[in-house]
Amino acid sequence: MKTLTTIIFIIFLSFTAQAQNTTSEVKVETIEMSIVTETTNEVKTESTTEVARLYKFKNSRIKRDLNFITKANKPKMA
Repeated sequence: MKTLTTIIFIIFLSFTAQAQNTTSEVKVETIEMSIVTETTNEVKTESTTEVARLYKFKNSRIKRDLNFITKANKPKMA
């Protein structure tokens, strides 16, 4: 009984999906753009200096977070 109602439901959905009105094709307006032949080179004289920090200690927070190890990676006694 359950399979019969499921098949009828699927057939009903397929008929309603086919009965939908299709929309007409929408025409898109195109824009013509010209090709630029002139190029200008800009040189930036400002330079920003970024600082990278190195941590001396083994247990520093950044290194510990980057060296992520889960408990599943640790060996277990059988």
